[in-house]
Amino acid sequence: MRAYAAILDELRVRGICRTSNNPVADYSEWLVASRLGLDLCKSSSKGFDATGPEGVKYQIKARRVTASNASVQLGAIRGLDCRQFDYMVAVLFESDFSIRYALKIPHEVVVEQSKFRAHTNAHIFHLRRTLIDHPKVEQVTERLR
Repeated sequence: MRAYAAILDELRVRGICRTSNNPVADYSEWLVASRLGLDLCKSSSKGFDATGPEGVKYQIKARRVTASNASVQLGAIRGLDCRQFDYMVAVLFESDFSIRYALKIPHEVVVEQSKFRAHTNAHIFHLRRTLIDHPKVEQVTERLR
């Protein structure tokens, strides 16, 4: 656990992680912003994580699959109906943090593919492989590798 803490501290020093939370989220935000030329928002920005040219807003979500948990469900999305972002960039990592695939998904597709869960007061979205072929979804895997 001390080694894990030291790794998190080093990632913060290098600007890769911004919090002491799960590093998958922070790493994903850093990776997407740096590779797609986006500006990360303050950690407390509601509903989006980065902005692009002309004020386009991006929500960044990621999931790391492992042998013990193969789920592709991303974190809860609150306020989806308020259209707080224009695109979601979602990254699915392998257990070693290599990228299985990454997609730039328009808000409207996130809405159509999500399900509302009252007990969490949030929408649930699964980053399924079938989204790669959706005509409105852009694959950005190679840009992030």
